Amino acid sequence: MTALVATAATALVAAGSPAAAAPPPPPGESTARGHLAALTVRAEGSMSGYDREKFPHWIDQGSNCSTRETVLKRDGQNVTVGSDCYPTSGSWYSPYDGATWTRASDIDIDHMVALAEAWRSGASGWTTSRRQAFANDLGSSQLWAVTDNVNQSKSDRDPAEWKPSRTSFHCMYARSWIDVKWRYGLSVDSAEKSALTGMLNSC
Repeated sequence: MTALVATAATALVAAGSPAAAAPPPPPGESTARGHLAALTVRAEGSMSGYDREKFPHWIDQGSNCSTRETVLKRDGQNVTVGSDCYPTSGSWYSPYDGATWTRASDIDIDHMVALAEAWRSGASGWTTSRRQAFANDLGSSQLWAVTDNVNQSKSDRDPAEWKPSRTSFHCMYARSWIDVKWRYGLSVDSAEKSALTGMLNSC
């Protein structure tokens, strides 16, 4: 989504209560191991027919805020926004690489399980409404505010192919990934399951 730049004349409003600076937490290690064991293991499916537009994302969440802007308010500190809900000040800590940013334009909202990864893992058979719910899920650990180029480096790769540079975050990353796949009944491939198991061993 292209950010709208607030003008100096735009009135600022507070973001609300102090930000938790993170999505809702996933289950702990023991539950994560159980959920991982319950996931279907199979080779990834085809990308045939995939299009990001089949996952309507950054939808309106009310109060003139999109999903992206809602996450920026939720996961930032001391965030103020303009009348268009775009942040005009604040700071954001990226747990993937440990960087802190003071411009919202330096932050991407990462889908923990990328849309293309979900497509290959079962979402190709979903309805558009279910794909929309997945792409805008504020109730799980699916959406993270992270450094933009780190998110671009991750792209649609699974944990067998990409992990955050901060090893101290590997436990949370694996728990979050497993939770999203478990909630939505998505499959894992064997290399992905092995990588997730290894990351859980860091918990």
